[in-house]
This record gives sequence, structure tokens and C-alpha cells, in this order.
Amino acid sequence: MPSQESIAVRQYLKAFVASQPAGLDLDASRKGLEMLSSLTPIAPDIKVEKTTVKGIPAEWIAAPNAVENRVFLYLHGGAYILGNCNTHRGIAAKLSRSTGSKVLLPEYRLAPENPFPAAIEDAVQAYRWLISSGFKPEQIIIGGDSAGGGLTLSTLLSLKEAGDVLPALVVLLSPWTDLAGTGESMETRAEADPWLKPEASRATPVLYIGNLDPCTPLVSPIYADLEGLPPMLVHVGNDEILLSDSERLVDRARAAGVDVSFKVWNDMWHVFHTFEIPEARQAIDEVGEFVNQKLSVNA
Repeated sequence: MPSQESIAVRQYLKAFVASQPAGLDLDASRKGLEMLSSLTPIAPDIKVEKTTVKGIPAEWIAAPNAVENRVFLYLHGGAYILGNCNTHRGIAAKLSRSTGSKVLLPEYRLAPENPFPAAIEDAVQAYRWLISSGFKPEQIIIGGDSAGGGLTLSTLLSLKEAGDVLPALVVLLSPWTDLAGTGESMETRAEADPWLKPEASRATPVLYIGNLDPCTPLVSPIYADLEGLPPMLVHVGNDEILLSDSERLVDRARAAGVDVSFKVWNDMWHVFHTFEIPEARQAIDEVGEFVNQKLSVNA
């Protein structure tokens, strides 16, 4: 049974979505995400330090238990057109505490002002900057939510192609891996999803990729060769239209020999981890257990 807190948040999300203007109003969408994020302020013991990474604005976010030489490169979601440190500082703080890692949260360039492959270029730069700053690949986690999950995979594919040593672990929260929108959950979960709508999810990619084929592997990693990627954890809600994006990714990754831990959360929606509900706290704790178990084994 879902918690009473999650039921209340679900109702709020439905009302929030219903209040948004018809069609895509980019400015309104960006402000709306900032407003939603402001509902979950970070804990007072979290240290936030602004920085730049090769000219990219970013923040270091660290809980008191963060290990100095362990870093989580977190790529925020927002359909490649929304999001920044303000919108994702909260989840970065939670992940810092649960994983015992310093989190680097870069503000990669957004579309439509900076279309594909700008976001990937910035994410690759951020990873290489970490390496040049003295962090070892075996102590780096890379991950993200929604589009940030897809961007995580595209970043890994780019690094693999270039011959870079890959990070130790991957964490994907409701990853958007198929910008062509072909997953069956786009229809079967449309009524259950309180937040995302199939028509919007299928209309948005053009702002990022223009006329490029959405099945291009670096755009939609569901179509990529995933062999050689690090162990990954994938979380997804059972009530979200992007459920199939995770299910098919996991199937393809396992078929390619990748070590995948996968959990579908009943009664949950897209990136539920960001909200102040018991299910989110449990999920964030499980991310921490995955990271700490894997890194202690590999140490």
C-alpha cells in the first residue's frame, strides 16, 4: 500500500500538471520545476560550494559523512531543456548522505539554446575534469534522473568510444532512454502517471535533437551497444510512462553482460526519489546500500 504522504503528493502533482498552460511554454516549465523543487529544501548540515568545471557552472554538495576521495557525478533531469543546481540540489544532498560521497552537480548546457550534443560534451568534460583533479575512476559514481539518466549512459558510451577508463558504478533513476517514445508503457501507464504525458514526452525531443533520428544511440541509449559498461542500479516507478525505458534498458544491458540491479517501485511515479515521502527515503537508502556494498567489494 502506498503511504499517505505519497497519496497526497500524487494528488498535488496531478493538480500541478492540470494547472500548467496547454502546449509547451518553456519559460513556464522551467519556473514550474524550480517551484516544485523549492518544496523540499536541503538539510542544514549539507555543505554547498559553487564551482566551475571547464567553464560549466556547478556545485559541490556534501553531507557530513561524505568521503573526501569518493565522488558522485550527478546529471540532473529535465528533458534536456530544464533543470539546474536549484532544481536538483535536494536530491544531490540526499544521495551524498546515503552514498557517503561528495556530489558534483554540473549545469550542463540546455536545449533548445544548446542542442545535441552539447549536454554530452559538458558531461564528458566534467568526468575528465574529475580525473584530472585526482579522483580515481574506481571511486567515481556517475548517475542521474530522467534525461540525466539517459545523459549518463550517453556519457559512458562516449567515454568508452574514446578509450577513457570508466567510473566504478552507475545509478539511474527513472532514466529516459528512448526519445522515440516506442515503449508500451507510454500507453499502458498513461492514466496511472500523475506527472508525465505521452504527447509531451514525444513532442519535447525535437527541441534537443532537431531533425536527428531519435533512435541515434547517443540520443537514445536503448539502441546502443552497452557492452563493457560498469555495474548499474536502475530504479523506476510502476506508474510511469517511462517504465518500458528502464525495462528494455535492463534487458539489453544484461544481455550485453552488464551487472544490473533493478527495482520497480509499486505505486510510484517518475523520479519519486525527489519527494519527501517514505518510499523515496527507502529508495535513496537502497542507492546508498548499492554504492557502499559495491565500492567496498571493489576497494
